[in-house]
Amino acid sequence: MEAPHKGKTGLRRLWNAFGYSLAGFRAAYHYESAFRQEVLLSLILIPLALSMPVGYLGKALMIASVLLVIIVELINSAIEAIVDRISLEKHELAGRAKDLGSAAVLVSLVNAVVVWGLVLLN
Repeated sequence: MEAPHKGKTGLRRLWNAFGYSLAGFRAAYHYESAFRQEVLLSLILIPLALSMPVGYLGKALMIASVLLVIIVELINSAIEAIVDRISLEKHELAGRAKDLGSAAVLVSLVNAVVVWGLVLLN
């Protein structure tokens, strides 16, 4: 059974999707301390990237690597929420799902450090 909002089309669907996205940002900011920390870091790093004496491609890569951390954190938070919704009991697969999401965040953070390092050392 599909969700009732799936039948909406055109501008109404876009407006609803935008509202759901804002609700997701609010929820992540309210409930996820890691998300708040990464948003704060992005508010520092993105303007810093724009002010760095590197080419446009370097700036784009630096900003994209920071935004990727935010994207992966949102996906990780969604995984954690759905796992917790299913059950709060300890289960090997639930723990694995959460650990995999956490690993994805770590890889995105390492990616950001590598990208910034390579761009700045060039």
